[in-house]
Amino acid sequence: MDSLVSIGAMEWTGAVLGLLGALLLSLNHRVSRYGWPLFLLSNFMWIGFGIATDAWGLVFMQIGFTLTSVNGLVQWFVRNKK
Repeated sequence: MDSLVSIGAMEWTGAVLGLLGALLLSLNHRVSRYGWPLFLLSNFMWIGFGIATDAWGLVFMQIGFTLTSVNGLVQWFVRNKK
């Protein structure tokens, strides 16, 4: 039962963080850049969920989204400081 709770927690945490990240980016405001770290955390949750449930297509997709999240972090936090 504990593993079902943690799998469910990963699923819902990933969903909530992903939605919050999308909301922040859609605001087009100075806080929008914080959507990228939320997306990155969401990606990790979904990767964990995908591994735990043998959803390898989801894992593959989230690895790709992780790369876009890292790119967003670099664009917003590293390049915008210059």
